[in-house]
Amino acid sequence: MACSSGKSSRIQNSGSEEDLMDERKRKRMQSNRESARRSRMRKQKHLDDLSDQINQIKKDNTQILTTLNVTTQQFVHVEAENSVLRAQIGELSQRLDYLNEIINLMNNNNNCTTTHCTNEMYEFENHCDVMINNPWNLMYNNQQPIMVAAEMLQY
Repeated sequence: MACSSGKSSRIQNSGSEEDLMDERKRKRMQSNRESARRSRMRKQKHLDDLSDQINQIKKDNTQILTTLNVTTQQFVHVEAENSVLRAQIGELSQRLDYLNEIINLMNNNNNCTTTHCTNEMYEFENHCDVMINNPWNLMYNNQQPIMVAAEMLQY
């Protein structure tokens, strides 16, 4: 009997050791599953955060491009306006030069009494009448027409 009771206690011990091992194995498997689930959740959260960042960057990019386009249009408009103003400055400067020339000749005419001076003044007055009545004659011979490049007008 002692022998049988020793055997049965070993079987019982071995059964409870197996049960204990199975229990530990189940706990470890459960713990591993839980850890894997948490890892998947962290990974999913990280992916969601990255997607949110991508969307925000795309939104910022679109806003920057819109601002850039508006600024470029304003720049083109200002450049065209500056070209027109430069042309007007040139034209007005030419007219001012001609008017100053007329004033100088008129002042010289008051001091001139010879026939030669009178003839020169008469020719100049005729020339001035033509110039004043036809403003296109005020352009210098070498003056280039105002050209606008096609790139300046693209929006």
